[in-house]
Amino acid sequence: MVAGGAARRLGGVLKPALPVGGRPLVARVLDAAVAASPRIVVGPPALAPVLPPGVRLVQEQPPGGGPVAGLAAGVRLVPPGVRLVAVLSADLPFLTPTVLSDLAAALADGGDVAVLLDESGHPQWLCSVWRRTTLVERLAAGSARDVPMRELVRNLAVRRVAVDGPGPPPWFDCDTEEDVRRAEEMLHDSR
Repeated sequence: MVAGGAARRLGGVLKPALPVGGRPLVARVLDAAVAASPRIVVGPPALAPVLPPGVRLVQEQPPGGGPVAGLAAGVRLVPPGVRLVAVLSADLPFLTPTVLSDLAAALADGGDVAVLLDESGHPQWLCSVWRRTTLVERLAAGSARDVPMRELVRNLAVRRVAVDGPGPPPWFDCDTEEDVRRAEEMLHDSR
C-alpha cells in the first residue's frame, strides 16, 4: 500500500493517519486487505504508531518519489512465492475484501493487472491487483521516480473491474478536507 504522499491539499498532514469513522484511513484499507500476506505499507516512519501488528513499514527512496517509487520499495519485501500483489492507496476508506477478491478473480483467466473502475469508467490504478512477476518486471525496467502509473501499465493485458452495490463507492478517496467530511457523511448514512 502506498501511503507516502505529501497531502498538499490537506495542508501536509499525515493523511493516512486521518480518522474516518474513528479509524485511521490506512487501518481501514488494511482491513480490506486482511487476507493479504505480507501486508506492506510504504510511507513515512511517523505512520508506525497507527499500523496494526504484523504490518511492515518501508519508505521509498528518495522520500516523496511518487507512487511508482513506493511500489518499487514495497515489492522488494514481497516473497517470490506470492502470485498476486494488491496495489492500493492508503486513502480509500470504503475499500472492501470483496472488491479485492473481485480484482484477483478477474486475473483467473489471464491478464497482467486488474484495476477498479470508478463511476465514470476511469481506472483507479492505486486500487489494482497485479501478477507479482509482471509488477517486478515493470519496476525493474527503469527508473521509478516520478513515473506515472499509466506508464507502468502501458501495453499490459489489463482487466477492468466495475463494482456495483450498496454502500459508499470503494474507489472514493480522501484528498481534501471536503473529501474527509463527505466520507464521514457516507459512512454515517450507510449505517
